[in-house]
Amino acid sequence: MGEKPNASMVEEVLSVYPEKARKLRAKHIVVKEEGSTCAIKANIKCVPGLMTARGCAYAGAKGVVWGPLKDMIHLSHGPVGCGYYSWGGRRNLTKGVVGVESFTPMQFTSDFSESDIVYGGDKKLEKVLREARELFPSVQGFSICSECPVGLIGDDIESVAKKMMKELDVPIVPVRCEGFRGISQSLGHHIANDAVRDHLLGKRERDDAGPYDISLIGDYNIGGDAWASKKILEEMGLRVRNVWTGDGTVEGMMAAHQVKLNLIHCYRSMNYICRHMEETYGIPWLEFNFFGPTKIKESIRKIAAQFDETIQRKGEEVIAKYEPLMRKVIDEYRPRLEGKRVMLYVGGLRPRHTIGAYEDLGMEVIGTGYEFAHKDDYDRTFPQMNNETIIYDDATEHELGEFIHRMRPDLVGSGIKEKYVFEKAGFPFRQMHSWDYSGPYHGYDGFPIFARDMDMAINSPTRTLAKAPWKKEKEVR
Repeated sequence: MGEKPNASMVEEVLSVYPEKARKLRAKHIVVKEEGSTCAIKANIKCVPGLMTARGCAYAGAKGVVWGPLKDMIHLSHGPVGCGYYSWGGRRNLTKGVVGVESFTPMQFTSDFSESDIVYGGDKKLEKVLREARELFPSVQGFSICSECPVGLIGDDIESVAKKMMKELDVPIVPVRCEGFRGISQSLGHHIANDAVRDHLLGKRERDDAGPYDISLIGDYNIGGDAWASKKILEEMGLRVRNVWTGDGTVEGMMAAHQVKLNLIHCYRSMNYICRHMEETYGIPWLEFNFFGPTKIKESIRKIAAQFDETIQRKGEEVIAKYEPLMRKVIDEYRPRLEGKRVMLYVGGLRPRHTIGAYEDLGMEVIGTGYEFAHKDDYDRTFPQMNNETIIYDDATEHELGEFIHRMRPDLVGSGIKEKYVFEKAGFPFRQMHSWDYSGPYHGYDGFPIFARDMDMAINSPTRTLAKAPWKKEKEVR
């Protein structure tokens, strides 16, 4: 048996924990070896006292799934704090006049006070819904996303929704996503999917349904990602009738049961509704990846294979059209990025979907992991990784810091919580939850921006103005 440096490193990093915590955390970290399988533990309770970045059910339901749906008002029912911190944080871009056609950039909360906790907030919720409907008469519906106190005091948001839906004559969807439910924001995704299923899906019929109608599912249009993906799909001859939920509409959600194929981008947050639609309406679904030209080409061909020769021919034409443009991007940036090593730690799909885009630029992902993934996410990730890659679930502050300082990647891609810590430590960084205020990164429109941003992070001249702590000479006293 040869030496396994990364496996030994993991043991050293975990050795500082008490025995019980060490054994628990060891189940959440694996090093890929030749012929090994992904025996990682995921979607179980975190260790008390250790950092977790998993988020809560409210964040998964309101912040991820419901928030980007543009022509509904998404009401955070509870204290102002949770509502405020879910407000516009993910750059879910929408088209339309704010307050008339799009409400995504706005914040709506019932603003619980102490008296609401004591006496209940049902009456206040009714008042808030009436006021919002009066102020914004073009709104197409409401979601009521409950925060922790609502579940603790027992507010009956279902009865309020039913009563007010008759009064206001728009869909009102109660979403039981109290933050304490489950062990991460992943349960919030599931709860939100179930709410869409029960209150919106199948409630409207289109007269112009066609053979090439599809839905784009699990794309939240961060920095315009969904628009970049739609552009490719429509050039192939497909008709994107609905996006779940970036720049999406109530009408689209209601009539989504009439499409011929569901294309899912973020598997973790939306596989539930895809499975339901396959079982109930017979609509097949396909996971695709539009990060980087290699994966885009593979996905175009997989998607086209679901349709006739017309779509297949147009798919090849799209590939041929953009191939020279992508080659130009690679020729410009690959010489500057070849051999650079990347460590990732993000939420849903990015720890595996972006690997191909990095590889197109000659970069290598040496460590990757998720904040709230399930075991099937890791099963999809494992085959894409090289041997000796470290894969970690719900990594702690100690683990991330040790891995990065020991492995010394050239670039770290993670969330806003880690951004400034690692930049101050001397590591080039890209915030990969919402593209660090850039984007899109999807599709042929996004790859040039992705390549530019990675090059900018690693090769910025500002890197010469400061030294990482371990490179500084000891001060002479």
